[in-house]
Amino acid sequence: MTATIALVDDDRNILTSVSIALQTEGFLTRVYSDGETALKALTDNPPDLAIFDIKMPRMDGLELLRRLREKSQIPVIFLTSKDDELDEALGLAMGADDYIAKPFSQRLLIARIRAILRRTDVTASAAEDPAAAGAVEPLVRGRLSMDPARHRTLWAGEPVTLTVTEFLILETLAQRPGIVKTRNQLMDAAYHDDIYVDDRTIDSHIKRLRRKFRQVDATFDAIETLYGAGYRFSEE
Repeated sequence: MTATIALVDDDRNILTSVSIALQTEGFLTRVYSDGETALKALTDNPPDLAIFDIKMPRMDGLELLRRLREKSQIPVIFLTSKDDELDEALGLAMGADDYIAKPFSQRLLIARIRAILRRTDVTASAAEDPAAAGAVEPLVRGRLSMDPARHRTLWAGEPVTLTVTEFLILETLAQRPGIVKTRNQLMDAAYHDDIYVDDRTIDSHIKRLRRKFRQVDATFDAIETLYGAGYRFSEE
């Protein structure tokens, strides 16, 4: 079935350009220029995924997500500015699925949409058929536990909220503890459809991963940097 994507942004240029790009990829789109109008529409007729700009007048993306989560669990991607780390963290804690910083590549946004929809399909299948959940076994490495079917991450029993990209990078590292993964290998795991990102993007994701785990465990050091080579996961 064709997925329906809702776009909520007060910038009509972004609404138009992203909507055209999504339609070219075969998605159906609905566009809204303010949060209040979007909230009623998203609640009455939920799409498969929604994209919210954080900075909007009247009702910003964070408030829209907070009120939406009272009634719906549809996947949400935030569009943020590069200096909105606090908003990103708050949005993820409130239940956003991912975020992309402006200015952004439309190809990258589409790749993130496809990744989230794939994950959502797996989770829905597991909910309908509990036996299906067993097809994707949780990954346990020392104090780390990752459940791909439910996109759930625990460290020493405490939940850690990760974006889709962060989850895929960590999963790739944790699958083979002690084995060094180059930046190119991590990019291949986290980005599909021939999306180009530079080395610094992976480094930024690793920094965010470490920061999130150190909020749970200040001594976290399971992701090691091998300068000139890449990264590896240590389960000790």
